[in-house]
Amino acid sequence: MIEDIRSFTLPGERRNIEFKKALSPGYHLKMDRKKSLISQMKYRMERGDGRAVYLLGVEDSGEPVGLPDEELRESVEVLRKLSQEIDAIVEEVNLHEGTHGRVAEVIISRKQKTGREHLLIGVAGHVDHGKSTLLGTLTTGTPDDGSGKTRIFLDVQKHEIERGLSADLSFAIYGFRNGRVIRLKNPLDRREKSGLMDEADRVISFVDTVGHEPWLRTTIRGIVGQNLDYGLLTVASDEGPTHITREHLGIMIAMELPVIVVLTKTDMATPPQRRAVREKISELLKLVGRIPFHVSGRESAREIAGKMNQHIVPIIETSSVTGEGLEVLDELFLNLDVKRDVNGDEKPFLMYIDKIYTIRGVGTVVSGTIQQGLVRKGDTLLLGPMNTGKFREVTVKSIEMHHYRIGCAEPGHIVGISISGASADEIERGMILAHPDYEPEAVREFEAEVAILVHPTTIKAGYESVTHIETIAETTILEPLDAEFMSAGDRGRVRMRFKYRPHHVREGQKIIFREGRSKGIGSVTRILE
Repeated sequence: MIEDIRSFTLPGERRNIEFKKALSPGYHLKMDRKKSLISQMKYRMERGDGRAVYLLGVEDSGEPVGLPDEELRESVEVLRKLSQEIDAIVEEVNLHEGTHGRVAEVIISRKQKTGREHLLIGVAGHVDHGKSTLLGTLTTGTPDDGSGKTRIFLDVQKHEIERGLSADLSFAIYGFRNGRVIRLKNPLDRREKSGLMDEADRVISFVDTVGHEPWLRTTIRGIVGQNLDYGLLTVASDEGPTHITREHLGIMIAMELPVIVVLTKTDMATPPQRRAVREKISELLKLVGRIPFHVSGRESAREIAGKMNQHIVPIIETSSVTGEGLEVLDELFLNLDVKRDVNGDEKPFLMYIDKIYTIRGVGTVVSGTIQQGLVRKGDTLLLGPMNTGKFREVTVKSIEMHHYRIGCAEPGHIVGISISGASADEIERGMILAHPDYEPEAVREFEAEVAILVHPTTIKAGYESVTHIETIAETTILEPLDAEFMSAGDRGRVRMRFKYRPHHVREGQKIIFREGRSKGIGSVTRILE
């Protein structure tokens, strides 16, 4: 809401802000005038990434003269009718005092599309195995030049571009409309992304993780903390699976994700090399109880999409240079099932916070993947737990998904939520936003059922490691409960305590804990008071 109407209108109309002295149904809804106003509204909404602000009762000069209440009501009603013509809604009306009446601040936004399918896929793989290049080529349709030029669409930090190494999670999207693929000419263009979100009836969101071993913690965050539908593992056809390949596959399996294997760089491998790598990855999958299925074309992709589960793993050969296999991936992503809780949107809202920003003109923004429930603009939510274990009330000011402003978001959406009531320096990754009906609790200790996968010696009471739960990455102190010691290959119950601060965890959540090369997996079985 505008605080000082005169100061706000003084600079004049700009970007998505339009002044109107008055609008009357008898004149402004006539065909020619109506068309002109609709074109104007589309322009303002495009400039505002799906949101326009109309100020009624304001002269072209910016003078907020105001209108009598009846004229103001009629003018707002005209805007409602015009917005319906472009599948938009009057989201909010705020009144201000003008010099000779009242000024209406009318916020118009695109309607939230109903029935849109949204698929969230985490992408992992060894460094230089072509993850980011594959996504850049797939989402744009632009062939790579063999040196990773399409990677720039995801690795946008200067040091990432210079070194050709991803250092943090990146996000990419493309979509489908009536079965037809929609790609982006420039994925870094916010307006084009917003347009794709408006047009597509099926959106594929990719979480591009980090392939470099020192950033394994970030990769785990991308797979564990994003509420994924599927995991996609890239393996270079000229190199084959590595220890990092095995590590990333293990994380996906620990999270019980259906896995897709994409063999990249087929243009750089000979037929015998390609065959050998297919055999190696098939053997690896069989070792972990998975059934490899070589996908040879679009019909094969369509068939396997309907059968995919945690056991069947499609293997698809691709090249970002020649375009081989990209249409097969299109067919697979078009037909994959969205594996979400059908009652998820009826539960109280919950989101684990992954990133925190301060944006000029917007304020504090937190982003993450919605676990359950719906969130709407204006909702009062609980943020926390703080270091004290308490939760704080905050208010949702706006919601964006891939730069597309929406009034309501649902489970599986990766969103940025602008909030009031807390500053960015008070918020940490791993905190949650939740509806008060969710009744979140701060947890310091819990029990878990775990399996020790790798450890050179024995684990006993007092063992410290970094434990990953959703977006939480916190040092925990572990105590075995079924035996005095635990070694690699052992399973059993343990008690775990967060060392530095409480977090919100609940029974059934998957966990991964690691310290150096040591690693264990498991799930939360009991929350301790």
